[in-house]
Amino acid sequence: MNTQMMTPQQIRVAGLEALTRELGLVGMIRFMQQFEMGQGDYSKDRHQWLDKFTVDDIAKMVQKKKTLQKTGKKK
Repeated sequence: MNTQMMTPQQIRVAGLEALTRELGLVGMIRFMQQFEMGQGDYSKDRHQWLDKFTVDDIAKMVQKKKTLQKTGKKK
């Protein structure tokens, strides 16, 4: 892998993949949290984003995304 020729996005993706491979998903997330603590109240914000959706709505969105990924189509 020639990191000199990689874009910043490619470096980020490769780095996250390496962290996930070595630490697992939860370990990678915990590692990343050490560098950005964030701000605001995530629980309150999450309710503002998600309370308008039912479980069925979310399941339909997931199914639609999976279908689009399989067919290679964009939104």
